Amino acid sequence: MPYREPARTAVRRIRPTVLTVLVAAGATLTGVLVYQSLAYSSSSPAASPDHIRHHPRVPGAADGAVPDGVTVFDDEFPAVARLDPYLLGALREAATDAAADGVAFVVNSGWRTPAYQEQLLREAVSKYGSEEEAARWVATAETSAHVSGDAVDIGHSAARAWLSEHGAAYGLCQIYRNEPWHYELRPEAIEDGCPPRYDDPTQDPRMWR
Repeated sequence: MPYREPARTAVRRIRPTVLTVLVAAGATLTGVLVYQSLAYSSSSPAASPDHIRHHPRVPGAADGAVPDGVTVFDDEFPAVARLDPYLLGALREAATDAAADGVAFVVNSGWRTPAYQEQLLREAVSKYGSEEEAARWVATAETSAHVSGDAVDIGHSAARAWLSEHGAAYGLCQIYRNEPWHYELRPEAIEDGCPPRYDDPTQDPRMWR
């Protein structure tokens, strides 16, 4: 019948047009998906230097960090166990006697890894605004008595007050005026008393290396 022929011609003309539109739409969708994938990848934390720079690794017990309440008798923590054995012995002897007065020795910090010490120094620079001011509170890994296991930071004001009065009898001395928590072993103090304190670590010749 005459009217059917134009219909077939129209179908033949429509099919290539529809196919072209579908191909174009598919290409566009693919492009969008690729772009989104690249954008997500480039902004993910694993690929972002800024994310890594501003989120340092949290130190653990193996680095010398301690939770609240650790005492000088808690050998399971490297911060305590890796202290100089003579310092640790003096601390435990003093802590035993202080306990009779109702005073407990809590360790806020003891031995530290060099990496942990450097992290603390970076945080101090950020907090105090300069390396010079930070040096009054935190030593470098090369000079820190904590890294060598020769210093301990004692928590609780009662324990610090007890050590301030009785520490010399055990050879335990506060070294810096601005750090009443920082104690080191000075065996000669048992006979001669503790040496004069430095105002802060920048006056300590050991820090000048």
